[in-house]
Amino acid sequence: MLIDSNKYRGTPKRRDHFTKRNLATLAEMNFTVDFQCEVNNQNHRTAEIGTNRLIVRRGQPFCIILQSLTDEYIDHSTIVLTAKTGLKPSTSSGTEVLFSVNSSSANGWSAFVSSSTGTRLTLVISSSPNAKIGRYSLHLLTTKEFKSSKIGEFILLFNPWCTEDEVFLDSDEQRKEYVLNEDGIIFVGTNQSIQSRSWYFGQFEDKIIDICLTLLDKNLKCQKCPEKDYIRRNDPVYISRVVTAMVNCCDDSGVLQGKWSSPYTGGTCPWHWNGSVAILHQWENCGSQRVQFGQCWVFAAVACSVLRCLGIPTRVVTNFNSAHDSNGNLTIDEFFDEYGRKCGGEGDSVWNFHVWVEGWMARNDLRPGYDGWQVLDPTPQEKSEGIYCCGPAPVNAIKEGAVHMKYDVPFVFAEVNADQVSWLLHRDGTKEKINIETQHVGQNISTKSCGRNDRDDITHNYKYPEGSNKERAIVSEADLINRLGCVPEKKLHLHMKAEKSINNGSDAQVHVTISNRSSLNMVCNLNFSAHVKSYNGNLVNQITTKDLEQIAVRANGDETMTLAVPYSDYGNYLGHHHLIKLTASVVDIVTKQIALAVNDLSVINPQITIQIRGDPVIHLPLIAEIQYTNSLRVPLNDCVFTVEGTHLIHGMKTFRINRIDANQTIKMPVEFIPSKTGPRKLMVDFDCKEMTDVKGFKNITVQGFKL
Repeated sequence: MLIDSNKYRGTPKRRDHFTKRNLATLAEMNFTVDFQCEVNNQNHRTAEIGTNRLIVRRGQPFCIILQSLTDEYIDHSTIVLTAKTGLKPSTSSGTEVLFSVNSSSANGWSAFVSSSTGTRLTLVISSSPNAKIGRYSLHLLTTKEFKSSKIGEFILLFNPWCTEDEVFLDSDEQRKEYVLNEDGIIFVGTNQSIQSRSWYFGQFEDKIIDICLTLLDKNLKCQKCPEKDYIRRNDPVYISRVVTAMVNCCDDSGVLQGKWSSPYTGGTCPWHWNGSVAILHQWENCGSQRVQFGQCWVFAAVACSVLRCLGIPTRVVTNFNSAHDSNGNLTIDEFFDEYGRKCGGEGDSVWNFHVWVEGWMARNDLRPGYDGWQVLDPTPQEKSEGIYCCGPAPVNAIKEGAVHMKYDVPFVFAEVNADQVSWLLHRDGTKEKINIETQHVGQNISTKSCGRNDRDDITHNYKYPEGSNKERAIVSEADLINRLGCVPEKKLHLHMKAEKSINNGSDAQVHVTISNRSSLNMVCNLNFSAHVKSYNGNLVNQITTKDLEQIAVRANGDETMTLAVPYSDYGNYLGHHHLIKLTASVVDIVTKQIALAVNDLSVINPQITIQIRGDPVIHLPLIAEIQYTNSLRVPLNDCVFTVEGTHLIHGMKTFRINRIDANQTIKMPVEFIPSKTGPRKLMVDFDCKEMTDVKGFKNITVQGFKL
């Protein structure tokens, strides 16, 4: 039954028992309380966080033991428990819950006697599967003597194992991956050359749970009105939206500041981060000051750490050829001058890849059909309801074109479905539509496989097959097709063929074909250029440009030219970027017809290999041999290897080498002592003057010590 707290506050005399001055202590109650932290945390799958305090999941029982300090019998029929959370707990808001022993309450909390020996009482407490998450204090009131005391504290999390919880996920394999796994893979690169990055989420590492709860308290809504914020902390939709806002620092004291171009003075280059723990610790240790710097995969990975820590099943997702529709018209307009150079525009762009997360939850705020995976994007791109956050947007709503559904479905729909329109800006200021690409955006949408370091393609979750009647109908329903119009038929075409990727140090070969589909001969001028490109579409450095004039192309014929982009041209310009944008434009001298072709070329850095000597055993020395070969044609200077691995190496180990000659192989032994059993990951970074962000990792399973 629901106990009315006012029942025990009816007279001034009884009210005195609830003042801070007269609050009874456990000693005055003549018993001790054991929260059984180790057993409970194991049962609630939170023992990895620690067993020195109680951390449980909502809707699942946990036990506490009351032990009399005397021979006096503990009368459980007189016990009323109170769970409190928030700054100003109240029964009306649901942040203060009262429930008596052996009686279910209307608020979903309950306590039952598991065993009793008179002087020893074991209580089994169950929180509501819809309870607010966060820090709680537990109080015990004896109605016999009207003595009340705070008997302890605990943390309550979402529970994907509870069928009544809104984040329930009915797959043990997926729960292990999307809630419990602290290691991950993030996919980057291009749709034609997909690469993987190792990431350590570390959601169970020391102090991370406290940092995540502090993050909730720092959000704007809580700062403005804590009572209203705490009331909504039972709702994963609300919590996940708060997290996407707090991971960036645009509107509040959020975690990360974004920066998409060098220099990264005063902070860390986004490509250097290998995990979330250092970022979250820095944010906490510096008084919630923004951490510099992040880009999309860093924002997403930190959000994944926070959401998994709080108990929401979460996975990192990469969308290749991701559209950024800044004006909401569901098309991506790109403008080029007569030399094929990108110019002008309204802020629309197509990123080679963009990374967000999906959280698993029910959407009781929407009509049926939109439960399950929800897109959550903490990268600050556009404002939503006045702040920089995005989601949760139901993946099914994106697939079905239900752009009216909450939250931010139109923006995410455009990221995976928008059609790309290319315009030619003439010198007189007029513009000409030269191409419509309906199948470029939203390719190879990827996430890590469950239980394996492989890639799952989940594009089918977001869209029907490209070009299918269903896919075009969905896009039409979203009011996209009818506004595109057509591109006038032309007789001049340009095609470019290049490798999907090259090894850093190699020369690239590009084949450009001019096609004349008219009955008359043509004489054309060709411009070819190559630029270093950041993954978000910005051109960073020009590598080369070539002009070929007076190219004769016979009627209904083709003319192919082979062009080179040598390492000597691009080697000094790559920096942290590993993409080269190739652009070619051709103009018919007589008719002034123009055609355009673009391509992206990935530049792949040499591999770091890691070999483990011996068997990994806790508290015993282990050696990893790091091997690296300089495959470039030039020496590498000022080389730095950084080795790290949670529960393998304390902090980081740094090794400096002045020079590695061309084609030279170096082998470097690194000794470390594992401090924790289980699956671990050793990560190595390599940087030098000539290249940066070369990464390698090795999965290691540490065994327990055997006598």
